[in-house]
Amino acid sequence: MILSASIISSDFTNFGDQIIETEKAGVDWLHIDVMDGKFVPNITIGPFMLDHCRKVSNLPLDVHLMIVEPEKHIHAFAEHGANRIGIHTENNPNALRTIQQIRELGVKPTIVLNPGTNLTAIEYFLPFVDMILVMTVNPGYSGQLFMPEMLPKISILKKMIKERNLNTLIQVDGGINHTNINLVKKAGADVIVAATAIYKHSDGIMAGVNALRSNAS
Repeated sequence: MILSASIISSDFTNFGDQIIETEKAGVDWLHIDVMDGKFVPNITIGPFMLDHCRKVSNLPLDVHLMIVEPEKHIHAFAEHGANRIGIHTENNPNALRTIQQIRELGVKPTIVLNPGTNLTAIEYFLPFVDMILVMTVNPGYSGQLFMPEMLPKISILKKMIKERNLNTLIQVDGGINHTNINLVKKAGADVIVAATAIYKHSDGIMAGVNALRSNAS
């Protein structure tokens, strides 16, 4: 299982040290949520934040674009060091072209599936992406409660990928903590994103990561 730490819940007043501690705790990727206040209500960070990550860590940078017209911004995130870029189908009628552009930039593309979006919306894209991100909260804010009704969607997606003999990864993000991570893993997740479970753990980042790892085994 790949564990990706969502920096949206980190302490930005102590960002460098937090990322160093996150890497030492044993996470595999850094997950970067980009919101524009239009596609989702919140506003977060831009491509320059990747530079700050790169100053203190060599972990892969997994960018989730929750923005309108993502095709206008993928070049900037690629230039600033993104290893993976995820886009939504809900707001992108030219999603396949955007996926191709991401790959042309040397970055691995991801398609994101909101809780209210049916799997049929992304079925066509399965051969063209490296990963599918299944949201288990409605995107826009950190700290929301996990939606267990999304577990069957993960299992069905796993079956769809297997039937097509693909190696597409399934990533799951939203409200994941030590009490539900094993359910998500059993449903078929290859990559799990955690935010508050890591950065808001009462005993610190290392304890948060250890709790996730131990309960996922």
